[in-house]
Amino acid sequence: MAKRIMIQGTGSGVGKSIIVAALCRIFTQDGFSVAPFKSQNMALNSYVTRDGYEIGRAQAFQAFAARKEPTVEMNPILLKPSSDTGAQVIVRGKPIGNMSAREYHEYKPKALGLIKECFTKLDRENDIVVIEGAGSPAEVNLRENDIVNMTIARLFNAPVLLVGDIDRGGVFAWLVGTLELLEPEERELVKGIIINRFRGDIGILSPGLEFLERRLNKPVIGVIPYFKGIMIQEEDSLSVEKARGVETNAIRIEIVYLPHISNFTDFDALDVEPDVSLRYVGMGDEITDPDLIIIPGSKSTISDLLYLKQSGYAAQIRRYAMNGCMILGICGGYQMLCDTIIDPGGVESSQREVRGLGLLPAETVFERHKLTHQVRVKVDLDFYRGEIAGYEIHMGRTYFSQNKGVRSAFTIIERSGQTVIDRGGGAVCGNVIGTYIHGLFDNDGFRRAFLNHIRTRKGLAPLNRRNDIDWDKEYDKLAELVRNNIDVTKIYEIVGIAKAAQTV
Repeated sequence: MAKRIMIQGTGSGVGKSIIVAALCRIFTQDGFSVAPFKSQNMALNSYVTRDGYEIGRAQAFQAFAARKEPTVEMNPILLKPSSDTGAQVIVRGKPIGNMSAREYHEYKPKALGLIKECFTKLDRENDIVVIEGAGSPAEVNLRENDIVNMTIARLFNAPVLLVGDIDRGGVFAWLVGTLELLEPEERELVKGIIINRFRGDIGILSPGLEFLERRLNKPVIGVIPYFKGIMIQEEDSLSVEKARGVETNAIRIEIVYLPHISNFTDFDALDVEPDVSLRYVGMGDEITDPDLIIIPGSKSTISDLLYLKQSGYAAQIRRYAMNGCMILGICGGYQMLCDTIIDPGGVESSQREVRGLGLLPAETVFERHKLTHQVRVKVDLDFYRGEIAGYEIHMGRTYFSQNKGVRSAFTIIERSGQTVIDRGGGAVCGNVIGTYIHGLFDNDGFRRAFLNHIRTRKGLAPLNRRNDIDWDKEYDKLAELVRNNIDVTKIYEIVGIAKAAQTV
């Protein structure tokens, strides 16, 4: 049976996912077999496992930090919000339908059995399981049917570390208030405190740390500094707001911030390129003379298409396209580029047919079956001809006629390890490109060829060097930062391991 430790937080976005990833890499470096686990995740960023199951992107990131292949057991339930009051419910990697908040609240007790089964498999195969909570354990209205915070800690007898984000302000009140709202047996499970995203002089913070330890009778295990320069894949769309600044670099890329934006990790690799200025545009911002406009994935394509029309972005995008600006649509964004979106079965909307942006002479038809596969793709674009890896997560197919100036540009040649020939992976029509393939820009050669194509269009010389990303080094950098700012010996004591294995 594996040892366990659980990371809970004072709220969403305080850094739980990153702390879990860091601990996964630290324990792995120290010679242990480690797996992440999150019983229920609500996120629009998702990942497709090798065997075609959909899980939260954060759990995939954590698995890679543990040098493990992501599996569906690491995230048994994934919720993908489709409205303010409902979500698509994905159980063991496959959608079982859309539920309202109340319907899902009533469903949750039934889910505990499959959560136990998934955890048991990880428990059997690993030395340590690092469990992540969701939101806050102090949401008293959700306590009765909780399946992700203290219920999980009690069920699996997992000691808890409570994380608070000091950069948001009010961290002492958050931590004290969270503990106060827990039941006595739940407070007993909390074995230590971690303060995240600290800026400044630790000496000035020391009186606050002493207060916390006296007031809570819990040790402060560590203070993690606010950091930049380490590539991490965020889980919450809230974090996208941090990337909204504008810089004056050679290539200006603007991404439309859709209300139901999904898989925005598709663009993380672009953000580190030295010749790229990346900006998210939404909530009243103007599109400002970019070289490339990206319409990203969406969990609610028709709703977000209507948002583009009502906000005026649709007209702006069409105007820029007519003036030669490159346009790229990914997944739901690809569907929006078409002439028409047809939803005969009401998969997404009560509207059975909607006019798209009309930038690709094509038609998208929604289907009830959801494609979730890792894929290999043959790309046929003027600036790049070769193979890339990626994944697809979509409901529906897009059809086009080549005699209308549009042609296939992304041929799927392998799905979940099986050889196929499917030219429906994406299309190009002049300066407009659409594709169902997520993870395009994670392919270093493709990313540089794409950017050099834009440079050439601007009259700039191509860059010959590639800015390849070594994700394994990024995990090591994260682990080093966290290891240097927490009491690792105390964490091993809490986990129940007397002495760490030799660091490897």
